Amino acid sequence: MDYRALLLSTLLVLRTYALPTEVSPEEKALITPAPTPTLAVYGEYAAIRRGVLSDITADLDSYVNSIFSDLGSAIPSYVSNGLFPNFQNLPTGSAVASSVGAKSTDLAASPTQVLNIPGYGNWTNNGWNLRIHGNVYKEPTISNATVDKLANFFLIDTSVADLQPSEQDQARNLTREIYVVQQDNQTVTMDILPGPGAGSSGQPGGGGGVTPAGGEQFLTLPNPTTPEGDFDVFMPVSNTSLVLTPGTGDVPPQRLNLYAQGAMSGNATSYLVSDQGFTVISDIDDILRVTKIYEPKQGLLNSFARPFTQWMNMPEIYTNWSNSIPNVHFHYLTTTPEQITRNYMQFIYDTYPGGSFDTRPLNFSDVSATLSIRKFLLVKIFETFPNRKFILVADTSNSDVMRDYPQMATEFPGQVQCIFLRNTSATDSGDKFPYNTEGFKGLNQSSYMFFKVPDDLMGLDIANGQCYNSSIPQNVTFGYQGLPFGVNLGDGSSNGSSNSSSNGSGPARSGDVLSRIGTMVMLVAGVVAFNIV
Repeated sequence: MDYRALLLSTLLVLRTYALPTEVSPEEKALITPAPTPTLAVYGEYAAIRRGVLSDITADLDSYVNSIFSDLGSAIPSYVSNGLFPNFQNLPTGSAVASSVGAKSTDLAASPTQVLNIPGYGNWTNNGWNLRIHGNVYKEPTISNATVDKLANFFLIDTSVADLQPSEQDQARNLTREIYVVQQDNQTVTMDILPGPGAGSSGQPGGGGGVTPAGGEQFLTLPNPTTPEGDFDVFMPVSNTSLVLTPGTGDVPPQRLNLYAQGAMSGNATSYLVSDQGFTVISDIDDILRVTKIYEPKQGLLNSFARPFTQWMNMPEIYTNWSNSIPNVHFHYLTTTPEQITRNYMQFIYDTYPGGSFDTRPLNFSDVSATLSIRKFLLVKIFETFPNRKFILVADTSNSDVMRDYPQMATEFPGQVQCIFLRNTSATDSGDKFPYNTEGFKGLNQSSYMFFKVPDDLMGLDIANGQCYNSSIPQNVTFGYQGLPFGVNLGDGSSNGSSNSSSNGSGPARSGDVLSRIGTMVMLVAGVVAFNIV
């Protein structure tokens, strides 16, 4: 049988059903159209599986790639870049000013504001270096009617008028945070003081470090803000101006409060982190909070209008880690655009141990940059702390996580202590797309675990290398998991069934041409099936 002909015929049939449907005017972007013609809403499941296209094409031969690339030409870029469709290509700078009718004279009279993102600092031969990063902007005056129109763009099958009053307030506030005018060529100065506490970890005064004894320092950043209003630089912090403990050995993180000078807003708590100890690098969506990013309608409501809600008893796990892991530092890494991360930071400080943050800066705005931003930020912190051990936490709905986390263990040997991944497809019926475990094939099972509920993480002696709860079955077949009909693909397997979306499903091995074609057909069929639901 000519398997290539079979595959081509199958894909052509599938493509017939994958043609984009016409969208209504209210579904189309109100601001800044995409640079190439794409669909504003790709069925109900736009962006349902983050990075799935890049994962699919990366593992197939050039013949299959050429066919799928042709099929994929009708699939919007946001399906593969890990964003809600409505959070793609957010307007910035002059685009915001023109879209809301803001006059330059009005902006000139508006107060300057700063998004100050909590940073981390490392110990060097010359003392402490602190990473200071964020964005400088002005908020234009926008009428309530215009705000509601803009906010409706971020909602699916509903509008601001249909929300509860508290939800309306949140939607409008977040819309105003998005429609700000970034300020380039600005000089940033920070006033640095000891931080009394940040975060809710069950410890008196907040968790995530200790408070320095005293002192104060003013720092002016050496470079002005970028055209996007961003700033990101490591700056030396004086041991004489501030009473700081040197960062060698078993030293807990030291909290510092940073206040942007000459701005109406702009304070953050940052952390000086010693060269030894453990750092938890944690995603936020669908691991610390209920987002459902794989269900865009609910995901947008949960992110844009509804109060942030913790995922089960995950705060209890982080409280235990804060109290039991020696010299632990928490770092929260989200690829959400920085304009909409204030709610994320407030949620973390209200619910989890305080820690430093990374978000997606404005200069990472196109698809290729978005796909690489998590790895870029992971490499930055790994290289900053070459002697610390890292505990990586996320969920299986992130294709970049499924690729990048095992890569970090391979590229930085000895630095990854544990990898913990919530299996969203096994615990949430709304996540129907497969995920790829191929990157874990070369890792020792004792260094990672797929889990279903937070209690699966209870009682692990992480500091001594216990990352795997043997009572939680895994069934990793090192390929695509969670395919239709309970099929998993890949070579090799570990024990049990926690990593399968259906109990008791054994490994289905692939490797020959027919199996690879079958894999491709099933994956494409999955994309198409969810498009036409």
